[in-house]
Amino acid sequence: MPPESLRCKECKTTYPLDARYVCERCFGPLEVAYASRADTDPDELRRRIQAGPHSIWRYADFLPLSAPPRGTLPAGWTPLLRADRLAERLGLREVWVKNDAANPTHSFKDRVVAVALARARELGFQTIACASTGNLANAVAAHAAAAGLESYVFIPSDLEEQKILATGVYGTHLVAVRGNYDDVNRLCTELSGEHEWAFVNINMRPYYAEGSKTLSFEIAEQLGFEIPDRIVCPIASGSLFTKLARGFEEWIDEGLLSGELPTMNGAQAAGCSPVATAFESGHDVCRPVKPDTIAKSLAIGNPADGPYALELARRTGGAIDSVSDDELRQGIRLLAETTGIFTETAGGVTIAVLAKLAERGDIDPAERVVAVITGEGLKTLDCVRGTFETWEIDASVASFDQAAAGVAVAA
Repeated sequence: MPPESLRCKECKTTYPLDARYVCERCFGPLEVAYASRADTDPDELRRRIQAGPHSIWRYADFLPLSAPPRGTLPAGWTPLLRADRLAERLGLREVWVKNDAANPTHSFKDRVVAVALARARELGFQTIACASTGNLANAVAAHAAAAGLESYVFIPSDLEEQKILATGVYGTHLVAVRGNYDDVNRLCTELSGEHEWAFVNINMRPYYAEGSKTLSFEIAEQLGFEIPDRIVCPIASGSLFTKLARGFEEWIDEGLLSGELPTMNGAQAAGCSPVATAFESGHDVCRPVKPDTIAKSLAIGNPADGPYALELARRTGGAIDSVSDDELRQGIRLLAETTGIFTETAGGVTIAVLAKLAERGDIDPAERVVAVITGEGLKTLDCVRGTFETWEIDASVASFDQAAAGVAVAA
């Protein structure tokens, strides 16, 4: 299914496969359109996928590239783990956790950057850049370093220290902007018109977004080429949420999967929940907000794909919910205590929304549910500070026994 053109999601005007992201006719967003492949045997295609590398490039037939790149940082093929203890705590039968923290820079952003960077190299770019809330900064800096390309990474100046350190170490040009992500993104949009740089989430956005589909490809393949009943996924811009559905749709169209789309549930932090607010209000567009949440990786106050996320949730019988910062901290602890997976704040939002759905009876206990964990907890350590206690004792058995007795009494 080779890439054929860029196509406007609104008016369907087509454009060449170059570095552009907005329709000149109606200013709608562009996405990659693929040529028809009606004569492909699904069994042959399935065998080719299964014989591929353990990375996103096993799905190269569904990505917007002339050929899979060589010598790049691998991404994808992360674990899908059955979480029976989490399911039991929530009163559900079958819960799976797709742990994308197992990527090279510990978030799903490695997928989208790998695709955007590969396409940027095909187009002749020598400098890679991005506007980021943290995880994308890590991924762009690392993948550019591995490819030997210069990079510029623009971040809000109040970003978590762990994410700043895990970006600067790769030798990128790290630029902290006084403002929130929306301010950073506006600046980078202006800079993309001034410099011959590949901004992965601006002028390369149509290709970048395609990397998210590989998550749904992996989920389906790891479930034995079956579609889960429900997906719970965090929403920042809304791109990941909508591209997950796009991936399942493509495989249904190709005969690799049978059935319908999963019920799609989106998760936002209450301190930045324009999509959840619009969903609850019955609106089709999102009103921009000023972010105020510890979930900085989700702190996009004006989400580009918000309207498409709303339509998808409604079309599949799902919903988009928000949770407080305290609830997301509880979500982090719940996932850690039941699975051994330590997620960042975005994952805490996802698990807290999953718990909310289970509590209010939105999930049939017989459903197969997949929760998408997009980042590593070591990136947002401050959010769990003060959520547990440490025993401090002398180096003696008596001191330990005394402390243990005190804990037992308190319990």
